[in-house]
Amino acid sequence: MQRRLITLRRVINTGIVNFMRNISLAVAAMAVMVVTLTIILFSIITNGTFVNTIAQITNKISVSAYLKDTTTDAQAQKLAKQLSAQPEVKRVIYLNKQQALRSFAATKGNEGFAAAAAEAGNPIPATIQIYPRDLNQVPDIKTFLDKAENKQLQTPDSPSYNGNLKEAIDNITHATNVLRKIGIVTVVVFAIICVLIIFNTIQMAIFNRRDEISIMRLLGANTWYIRGPFVVESAIYGLLSAVFSILIINSAFLASSNALQASSLGLLDINYANQYFDQHFLMFLLMQIAIGIIIGTVSSIIATRRYLKFKTK
Repeated sequence: MQRRLITLRRVINTGIVNFMRNISLAVAAMAVMVVTLTIILFSIITNGTFVNTIAQITNKISVSAYLKDTTTDAQAQKLAKQLSAQPEVKRVIYLNKQQALRSFAATKGNEGFAAAAAEAGNPIPATIQIYPRDLNQVPDIKTFLDKAENKQLQTPDSPSYNGNLKEAIDNITHATNVLRKIGIVTVVVFAIICVLIIFNTIQMAIFNRRDEISIMRLLGANTWYIRGPFVVESAIYGLLSAVFSILIINSAFLASSNALQASSLGLLDINYANQYFDQHFLMFLLMQIAIGIIIGTVSSIIATRRYLKFKTK
């Protein structure tokens, strides 16, 4: 056991020495890896921010069922209870005629009309506001309200979909899907470039140490003892690239929130994105380190397996 630990320590030390020796080659490999990891992290943060924005807008969208004046309070309460039991419904708010009028009056710009409506005998109908769990389930809610026994309780223009925010949420959903696809393609492209650069970097390092490797072979060193330092060197690429990636994202948020005093950038809520990043900082750091080390070590293993197999016999 002690012998293995000594061997492991030597492999790690040699890998660190090789990294310092090949620092000029390492910079190119790390630069591409930093870009790759930064794109991955930014894509995750952007997706999380858009999901939050969609959820906030969804909470403000409802389907309104306007009830006839002949509908009794008991009938309205029963319909509201039935709606609450539907799996696609998140919550239901029942407003009788007086409550509906007060709610209408509270809407900006309706103060004068609401006062006139109250004097005219309150033409505002009792209303059931239904908030869906998902906007894609709105047709299911409408189907339930259009049933004959439910339709007879409602006015002819009911149900009404409060869709003034629908266009905004559709735009955000579309932007999220497009950015997700662009992010995936970009990450894949840069990951491939990153693997190729590390692959070539390790091959050059092996070529520069070919005489040393040949001597180690003659002395009976096994493949993993020879390969180990190169794997360690590549893992260092990933570790440092992950740290630089986190610093870049953090600096970008600091610049946007402090220097630019920006709260949003188009559809992207910068304030929430910054909070999301801070709350998950440790998770993001560990994720970036893991991805960086995996990319580096896999590239190194492929390079050493292919090169050492033919060059050190």
